[in-house]
Amino acid sequence: MENKKKDADSKSGKDSWFKNMKAEFKKIVWPDRKSLIRQSVAVIASAVGLGFIIALLDMIIRFGFGFIIK
Repeated sequence: MENKKKDADSKSGKDSWFKNMKAEFKKIVWPDRKSLIRQSVAVIASAVGLGFIIALLDMIIRFGFGFIIK
């Protein structure tokens, strides 16, 4: 008898969780195409710029250590 109550409680808890999740998904506001493209370009440009800065610093440090070791 007690197991049936636990099963019913866990099922109602799962149902409630899925209903809440569905309600949260309805609140999502997706960006429009123009905004999505602009933000994507900004992210890609930032990644490329940061990669360039890291590569430049790596070359400078490598040159510095090479100069010190020789």
